[in-house]
Amino acid sequence: MSSLSLALRDSSTMLRRNLLHARRYPSLTLNLLLTPVMLLLLFVYVLGDTMSAGINGGVPDRSAYLAYLVPGLLLMTVGSTVVGTAVSVSTDMTEGIVARFRTMAIHRPSVLIGHVAGSVLRSVASVLLVGAVAVALGFRSTGATVVEWLAAFGLLVLFTLALTWIAVGMGLVSPNAEAAGNNAMPLILLPLLSSAFTPVDSMPGWFRPIAEYQPFTPAIETLRGLLLGTGIGHNGWLAVAWCLVLAVLGHLWSASAFGCDPK
Repeated sequence: MSSLSLALRDSSTMLRRNLLHARRYPSLTLNLLLTPVMLLLLFVYVLGDTMSAGINGGVPDRSAYLAYLVPGLLLMTVGSTVVGTAVSVSTDMTEGIVARFRTMAIHRPSVLIGHVAGSVLRSVASVLLVGAVAVALGFRSTGATVVEWLAAFGLLVLFTLALTWIAVGMGLVSPNAEAAGNNAMPLILLPLLSSAFTPVDSMPGWFRPIAEYQPFTPAIETLRGLLLGTGIGHNGWLAVAWCLVLAVLGHLWSASAFGCDPK
């Protein structure tokens, strides 16, 4: 059997193991998933009129604010879900199972690949669930073509992959699962400092560059452009650039921390 076949076999085995763990212990995933769902309900039904009035020149429009809110919540869902990956990786490292794997004749990077692939699948499922809730609340895309929908989905997957590798690195360098969850909290907090809930133009001038050029804002604005027909401008290439940079850095960091060849 070739080295590629062995790598694929071992990676698929680790992916199956990761998914089985997620099925047996769903509480962490559910807790992280409930955060964006509760925020969606909070901002639409409790703060929707007030927030929409600030965006629409004093005219309350809850449905318009729902459309504005959903792209940011989808990316916040990704950030929330990959926190569980950091916890899962740290748990494997501290409970001794990885030491056991190191004594076995398996493709060493497959341990990380299983975590990454499982995280991407869980994140996509979480995004679909939050998107379904948003549709049930009245969210509708305005004239997006099939190509734009595919581009939006591709961006979500690429963004998920980038954040997952960062989360894996955080899990590897954390001394325990609790520390891993705390270290990964910026992945949930960064969307709060982006254009997810309010336009960047409404923010103080000193803070605006921070909100505008951090990873989440370009991705959110690109999703809005693809799904709602708003202008994308420079946000498209900036979002892709952030995804590629974070994915490469996260992969190199994780490979180094785990002690395997990053190639």
